[in-house]
Amino acid sequence: MGVVILVLMLAGVGLMLARKLPTAFALVLLGVAIAIAAGAPFTGEGSIIDTVLQKGSVALASTMLAVLIGSWLGKLMEETGIAATLVRKIVEFGGDHPTIVALGVLAVSALVGTVTGSAPAAMMAGIVGIPAMIAVGVPKTTAAGTILMGIAVGVPFELPVWQFFSTALELPIDTVRSFMVKLFPFALLFAVLFVLVETRRKGVEHSWSLTSGVARPERRGRGRARRMGDAPWYALLAPAIPLVLALGFDLAIIPSMLAGVLYALVTTTRPAEMNQRMLRTLYAAFEVAAPPIVLFVAIGILLAAVKLPGAIEALNPLVGAVAPGHPVVFVLVFTLLVPLCLYRGPLNVFGLGAGIAGVLIAAGIYPAVAVLGMTASYNQVFGVSDPTSTQTVWAAQYSGVSPQRVMLRTLPYVWCVALGGLCVTAATYL
Repeated sequence: MGVVILVLMLAGVGLMLARKLPTAFALVLLGVAIAIAAGAPFTGEGSIIDTVLQKGSVALASTMLAVLIGSWLGKLMEETGIAATLVRKIVEFGGDHPTIVALGVLAVSALVGTVTGSAPAAMMAGIVGIPAMIAVGVPKTTAAGTILMGIAVGVPFELPVWQFFSTALELPIDTVRSFMVKLFPFALLFAVLFVLVETRRKGVEHSWSLTSGVARPERRGRGRARRMGDAPWYALLAPAIPLVLALGFDLAIIPSMLAGVLYALVTTTRPAEMNQRMLRTLYAAFEVAAPPIVLFVAIGILLAAVKLPGAIEALNPLVGAVAPGHPVVFVLVFTLLVPLCLYRGPLNVFGLGAGIAGVLIAAGIYPAVAVLGMTASYNQVFGVSDPTSTQTVWAAQYSGVSPQRVMLRTLPYVWCVALGGLCVTAATYL
């Protein structure tokens, strides 16, 4: 039966890679198929209807809410000009120095990445940042990669990601936070190294021609500033508020994020306009958050399926036979397997990788915190280099290059980040 479940998983990967089915739909079908193969009853305890579909679909509800609030804060930062102001100030500070401008945009991208991930974060940092970098001579591929590497620096402190790993892997928030703090230096080191190396690789390349049709960034930035005005300096602290409360004061994730929303609203909006702006940005956030929320519903269903007693009993011997046990072998094997998290591959935690993580934990192959280390390390690669991820596609196209070029340029750096995370995992948790 374990072989049947593995074949089903491979079929699911094939459907996703061939784009025959959207990832969320494929995961739901895979969850139901695994439950059937595991001998789960139709209704009742440990069943397809009541356990896999009913309980599984809402298992990650707290993560979905955190994603929605993060999208809300992101929309507020976009509408009020907080994100654009941050980028413009950095560009003004950097002047005509490509490396300084790129490092500044990297820092802003990291700050935005702590609020929300994926394409919204790339857009907030990149709409002004990418043309500004290209204008001062940063190569187009490097400009796109800088935005993505910056977001990845912020991901270890992205509160919805903490909530996802905490719920999916059944770990305390403190445990997730502890590992993410250890992962952050690797993400920061190789992001800075990327900028320092890649901005000098081909020398200065001045160009104003972008496929997105963006004009000179100075003119565009000033024009937008005239239309909506720069956000007040104290409003620029909005993306840091949730992080300070959650990391510094140990406040729960959702209240911390709501505090960030309230701060951004109060510091940028007149009292008479607050209600309208609050509702407008909240409704817009639903549109942004809809794709990840649907994906989290599907992941919850898949996790519920692989945790069924029949599935665990069937998969335990197979997974236990191939999973590396020695810490050094663990690092070597899972470092070599890094590319399997690309192209929605089987180790992508926001896809089939979530199911594999559930199997490793439920079968007792690795402790949950070690699985956290592996999946979080892979997530650093997926978020930057996967040519099918929305933020990579957007950043590449906006810069006028292909997502594959961005992947080839950034992959060596994020591979090293994953290696660092896996070394910490092996040394600390195995």
